[in-house]
Amino acid sequence: MPIMPDAYILGIESSCDETGAAVVRAGSEILSNVVASQIATHQPYGGVVPELASREHLRAIVPVVRQALAEAGQTYASVDAIAVTQGPGLAGALLVGISFAKALAFALDKPLIAVNHLEGHIHAVLLEQRLGGEGELNFPVLALVVSGGHTHLYLAEERENLWTYRNIGHTRDDAAGEAFDKVAKLLGLGYPGGPIIDRLAAHGDAQAVKFQASQIKHRDRRDHRQDTRQGEEMQPPAQAVGPDFDFSYSGIKTAVLRYVETHDLKPAIAARRQALAGISSPTVEELLKVCDRQTLNLIASFQRAMVNDLVAKTLAAAREYEVRTLFVGGGVASNRELRSTFEREAAMQGLPVYFPPRALSTDNAAMIAAAAYPKFLRREFVAMDFSADAGMALR
Repeated sequence: MPIMPDAYILGIESSCDETGAAVVRAGSEILSNVVASQIATHQPYGGVVPELASREHLRAIVPVVRQALAEAGQTYASVDAIAVTQGPGLAGALLVGISFAKALAFALDKPLIAVNHLEGHIHAVLLEQRLGGEGELNFPVLALVVSGGHTHLYLAEERENLWTYRNIGHTRDDAAGEAFDKVAKLLGLGYPGGPIIDRLAAHGDAQAVKFQASQIKHRDRRDHRQDTRQGEEMQPPAQAVGPDFDFSYSGIKTAVLRYVETHDLKPAIAARRQALAGISSPTVEELLKVCDRQTLNLIASFQRAMVNDLVAKTLAAAREYEVRTLFVGGGVASNRELRSTFEREAAMQGLPVYFPPRALSTDNAAMIAAAAYPKFLRREFVAMDFSADAGMALR
């Protein structure tokens, strides 16, 4: 088939708890972007239940794809390629999207493109940068992907429209968004916790509770292994030489728990949880009615500590690797304090920083279709026997 520079790509995303479909033209013009949320399904459990997520994807994927095509003024026959998230993510959820994409590609005789979910988040930032008419990017780019499942730092380069990535930092335990959700659950604030904490933090004193910054004193066992056959230490590959900028958020989550215990906040939390039980999407006013000053101060202090750690380590990596542009993507990139702090601190370093629009911060299929476009131009298609890769790395 001839390669069309203005190709229309149908993207499908089902890595976690959002069923998404979108049509993107030429990798930059979003014609439709439909997302079916599963928040109501998982809310009673305070987090994503993998089996339930897979079942909801099965229910939603056909109507979501049909709606995306209709809004874009396209048909199954008129799109030029189909792109789908291969990983990382929940294996069962990924397989729903992949199976549907395979069936479409086979029935329609369309090329099929597999996309890394993390690269999708980076291309969500790139979409906004292009739409803003910011001109050419200056490389190297440092990309922070921060969400409920991921906290990664990547050095990105571009050669002949091919983006390559080197991971220079990752979380050793909880992802940043996971820490937000778990702290919100601990405090009886509901799910998803990140947006709730973001809204309430403005009403508390961020200096009231002192949290220690995470201290990582040992190498990650994933980077420093023993070769048991030779009895010798395996050295990292040459391209990985250089300092790492890892994150750790299990400690601050535990610190919040200890604060709750030592300040006897459990009765108030139980009352708050009961008061909010019948409200699916509480307003700020409803939340403030059930939060005392001590709780608001704890929330604000927790968010400030998280934001300061993310910003400090990212900008330290930017200085170390002399990057020229900063990307911040993923669900946590919609946090208002994170955005304002990055904008202020990056400006002091003379470093331009870009974020995705809030609609593209959380999981969506437009970012998958956009990330697929360079692969489409290079004819980087996959065979029908490819499968989900729940732990897929980005390179």
